[in-house]
Amino acid sequence: MQIVTTRQMAKIEAQTEKLGTTPKELMRNAGKKLAERIMEICSNEHPVPERTSIVFLAGNGNNGGDCFAAANILVYRGYCVTVVNLVKEPSTDIAKEYFAMLPEKVNIVTGYRSHNFEAAMEAAELDYMTMHDKDVSALKNKKELTAIEKILLKEKERMTNVRRAVVSADVLVDGVFGTGFRGRLENDLVAIFAIGTSAYKLSVDIPSGGDGSKGTISPGCFKADETLCLGCLKFGMTQYPLKKMCGKITVADIGIPQRAYDILEGEHGYYRLERNSLAGFPPKRERDAHKGIFGTVLVISGSSSMRGAAAFAALGALRSGAGIVKVASVEKCINTVSVLAPEATYLEMESDDYGFMLFDSSKDMLMEAMEKATAVVIGSGMGVTNDTMEIVRFVVANSPCPVIIDADGINCIANDIEILVNRKSDVILTPHPGEMARLLNCDAQTINENRIMVAEKYAEKYGVTVVLKGAGTIVSDRFNTAANHTGNAGMSKGGSGDILSGIIGSAVAQGFSPYDAACAGVYMHGLAGDAAAEKFGQEAMLPRDVINCLSDAFRILKEKQEE
Repeated sequence: MQIVTTRQMAKIEAQTEKLGTTPKELMRNAGKKLAERIMEICSNEHPVPERTSIVFLAGNGNNGGDCFAAANILVYRGYCVTVVNLVKEPSTDIAKEYFAMLPEKVNIVTGYRSHNFEAAMEAAELDYMTMHDKDVSALKNKKELTAIEKILLKEKERMTNVRRAVVSADVLVDGVFGTGFRGRLENDLVAIFAIGTSAYKLSVDIPSGGDGSKGTISPGCFKADETLCLGCLKFGMTQYPLKKMCGKITVADIGIPQRAYDILEGEHGYYRLERNSLAGFPPKRERDAHKGIFGTVLVISGSSSMRGAAAFAALGALRSGAGIVKVASVEKCINTVSVLAPEATYLEMESDDYGFMLFDSSKDMLMEAMEKATAVVIGSGMGVTNDTMEIVRFVVANSPCPVIIDADGINCIANDIEILVNRKSDVILTPHPGEMARLLNCDAQTINENRIMVAEKYAEKYGVTVVLKGAGTIVSDRFNTAANHTGNAGMSKGGSGDILSGIIGSAVAQGFSPYDAACAGVYMHGLAGDAAAEKFGQEAMLPRDVINCLSDAFRILKEKQEE
């Protein structure tokens, strides 16, 4: 599925107007789709419109205008409609126009602060949110009020009206801020969004307080049960924590002509990984096929103390269709892996006193093995020593086939980034946020707050494919960026990433480009994880269960592709 950045969405909307569809028409269409979705939501739980309260929390921009357009439809269908203006009066021309069209039957609540409010609060050293009903009653019973008391009373009455509207809602619609929101929500909006209600919460386009570009959120962001995304899904909504605030995501066609998307031709492409985006994977197996057709994966992985990493990488490659898998590691690791994966072949490397691979004695064997391989997976569990750094440098500089670098392989690169510059073939990096932080010499929080930009810029700078792991794993190269949606929290156990590197290596070995192989690997890895969670539960499932459920994942994929 093609998705867009907020900047691209603005370009598409501008192009739509040039093609003859006015912003007013788009708003009318958006209002219609929003009203239709609200009526669908109400059809089961609240079938009698006259007894159903629809409350719109509206901003002063075009998101608020979408709410006004929907409210105008719903009120004539018999629903009890309330519009709460939470920012200011409508500011855009079309929002003003749709607001003016609202009939008298619509209850309009002024939910924004008066101009004198801040000064009054500062002078009184009070917070109106702490005022109790008895305080309001006391003020109302006073014969004469000071200027500050009048403002306090007015503000408290405003919040009381807002709270009553929110609490009374059967469906609460958030249309305060759109995809252009940046920064932090004001305290009173945070307080309003936190009001307890049993209403079904529906956000328009994006939950207010969410950053549609980064996927980050402001504290107090509106938490929706569902988000009705207008026109296109925005890339930031594929990332956490914003995705968690969106609830169910539905995309509504608001009449943007397909030709408007041509404005993005030649730009970096953005996608959500779907089954139909894996066309051609897995490759068809003819009856006369043999192991040589499906490639050879060389796995350079493991050490005496981290043997499972090599096993998981090898099994990931074997279970996802590779014809031959060869594991290069130290003796103790091979002894363990050969029991778990007897289908693989092995290349024994000498080890140091601590059980890590040595380079000089292994160089010629590695070169010979690389010349026979169609993909190399390196890094998992190999440790970071002078020798393992030399191994990574040698492999990247000499491998005639694509190299997938994971875990300690990435940590080796972090100490000498020139390894990437001097590569011979394509490289795929599969870091988690901590490893990406080491590559960029920053902290993991910085990575998580800028996941999309980090993956894109690193891929562009070094000409590699980056698989930035995590919830909503991102795959990026110089031309495209994709976000994954398969997988679950049960996969957050040591070993999961080793399996992924093996699956990606298998896809590369079978002839897929680095970007396509990474997308296929990430999607299938998550799909197998979902199958394992269904069988064992997220708490009890293990990485080995993900490997065993790859067969379920391929079955599900084929069934859906056939449909």
